[in-house]
Amino acid sequence: MLIDRYGLSVSTSSKAARDAYVAGCDGVLTAWHGDAEHLSRAVAADPGFAVAHAALARARFLQADVAGAREAAARARELAPGATPREQGHIDSLCLAIEGKPVESLAATRAHLAQFPRDAMVAAPATGVFGLIGFSGRQGREPEQVEFLEALRPHLADDWWFQAVYAFALEEVGRLDEAVDLIERSMAAYPRNAHGAHIKAHVLYEMGEDKRALDYLESWLPDYPRQGLMHCHISWHIALFALILGDPERAWQVYEAQVHPGGAWGPALNVATDAPAFLWRAELAGHPRKALFWDEVRDYALKSFPKAGIAFVDVHRALACVAAGDQDGIATIVGELQQRAATGRSPAGDVVPRLAVGLAAYGRGDWPAAISILEPALAETVRIGGSRAQRDLIQNTLLAAYLKAGRVDQAKTLVASHTDRRPSVPVAGLV
Repeated sequence: MLIDRYGLSVSTSSKAARDAYVAGCDGVLTAWHGDAEHLSRAVAADPGFAVAHAALARARFLQADVAGAREAAARARELAPGATPREQGHIDSLCLAIEGKPVESLAATRAHLAQFPRDAMVAAPATGVFGLIGFSGRQGREPEQVEFLEALRPHLADDWWFQAVYAFALEEVGRLDEAVDLIERSMAAYPRNAHGAHIKAHVLYEMGEDKRALDYLESWLPDYPRQGLMHCHISWHIALFALILGDPERAWQVYEAQVHPGGAWGPALNVATDAPAFLWRAELAGHPRKALFWDEVRDYALKSFPKAGIAFVDVHRALACVAAGDQDGIATIVGELQQRAATGRSPAGDVVPRLAVGLAAYGRGDWPAAISILEPALAETVRIGGSRAQRDLIQNTLLAAYLKAGRVDQAKTLVASHTDRRPSVPVAGLV
């Protein structure tokens, strides 16, 4: 039998299929455009190559082609009985997530990795801030992510993919010195890693190295295809760094060309969260509201996600309605979120409707109400998913509310309380 890049046997006798599979898997692990094409070539070269069908399902799923992903997953399941036990577990772990069973998928992933800890394609969906752990809704999901990866470290410590995702997990718990060393080593070994470039930006943000981060991303992004999975989100980081560094012209240029709906391609989840996050942060930094942009973002978010269900998206849907002045929209969203929380259907509990109500209070200029809601909810925002840098939107809103209410000392105390991180805070009036 042939082996993959991690030394794991794969059930194909076609070297062409194996090579295309390896290239496709690396594309999935790096978010480099062309991964699905490589994997399509793998299954064309060997239609019975079960794990290649599973990898193709994962690639399509990440591209928001849910129907195509489930079709490929179903084919992988059909072929699984003819594969090895390792491949059968691999297929089950990946397909459960695509079939809408994240809890079962994570359990299967943990069981599989206990036997096959070098199976990176199985580990990958559980990593990052949008993964099976990141979107679990659990309060302790950040240390849980570190623990998950530390179990794999003895087996993958020298692998560039592992170094990058481990760096991200360490950065999110404040272990910045370790994180920066790992991500530098990872990107030196394999620079064509969009996830790695993104992770490096996060590490530098947490270190307060805004100029260094902007220079790095500006030099890295031109070689990355606009159709790439991470192009929109990396562009969002560039726009934010430019905003922080006092270059609003550059920030708005990047937003309009590469972030807003209709800009550079990105999964709907990224566009529906990155666009309102930038617009809101720009206002917090003192820039006037751009009503037409908000109407566009509100319409996109509600069309792409008409019903509540993903906590991180739901907070940004609410934000878009607040800024667009859509009172009916925010009322509907809050009602949906409260019902989900009351019936136990929200993994993140009731923090999502509370945040929506707090943002609505801020939007109508009720600073005391915004403070009374956002202040106790701040520690629970980890449950909505996303990174520290993304969740700073809530902290910065609270800071702005403090300032507008004349509570300058409380704003300064909140900033000073984060001893394990040093990000810039682009909120007008905070000195």
